[in-house]
Amino acid sequence: MTECFDCDNCKESLYGRKYIQMDNGPYCIPCYDAHFANTCDECKELIGHDCRELYYEDRHYHEHCFRCFRCDRSLADEPFTCQGEELLCNDCYCSEFSSKCIACEKTVMPGSRKLEYNGQTWHEHCFICSSCQQPIGSRSFIPDNKDYYCVPCYESKFAPRCTRCKKTLTKGGVTYRDEPWHKECFVCTGCKTPLAGQQFTSQDDNPYCIKCFGNLYAKKCSACTKPITGFGGGKYVSFEDRHWHHNCFNCARCNTSLVGKGFIPDNDEILCRDCSSDL
Repeated sequence: MTECFDCDNCKESLYGRKYIQMDNGPYCIPCYDAHFANTCDECKELIGHDCRELYYEDRHYHEHCFRCFRCDRSLADEPFTCQGEELLCNDCYCSEFSSKCIACEKTVMPGSRKLEYNGQTWHEHCFICSSCQQPIGSRSFIPDNKDYYCVPCYESKFAPRCTRCKKTLTKGGVTYRDEPWHKECFVCTGCKTPLAGQQFTSQDDNPYCIKCFGNLYAKKCSACTKPITGFGGGKYVSFEDRHWHHNCFNCARCNTSLVGKGFIPDNDEILCRDCSSDL
């Protein structure tokens, strides 16, 4: 007696016919296609057992249906991108969705190294310094109108130079007589003390701290012999070739202040009227 060998679905004999063995039994070709074949997402027809089936994100396609939505090129063996519900070949995707390099006007391919700034895009090798023409890459840069400079070129071309050391000023600094100085370079001509943020004056266009200026150039008080600088609201009195701080201009005998009063010179001394009358 011949052993039964039938399709598990329609029960027709499979002797002499093509069949497909599944886990639960054999199936004739029509039954297999009807129950197990996937539906093509593009043409909505079954993908038969004898067709090459392509699968992408829970969607199934006949090989001849897996094509670029724009140019209709087969994507079976090509790189592609999904944009929304549309499958696009690389050329169509780049043409429609990728940015173009502002320098060479060619497409910046997905995944390639690029630089974006102020709404514009460059290939990494196209973003170059306007001066030295070398790629800037990931280094810092400074824009100037439509030009872009690496920091060394910008400093060399545009940055002000310190009046003393002649090197560029990249931040901060001091302006003296309309000339730029590094803070550490702007020092007293006499003692070399930094003058930034300090009171200072000048002599022959050279800056001096108050102490050095007083010692070198200021008039000396005839009473205390200290410099009369006039800084800090200090006032002084002059008589002939002699000078006094206001608080030093006193009678040599009684020490009464003579500021705004009459006085009598007596050799190197000055006297109030009362003391002079006792002589």
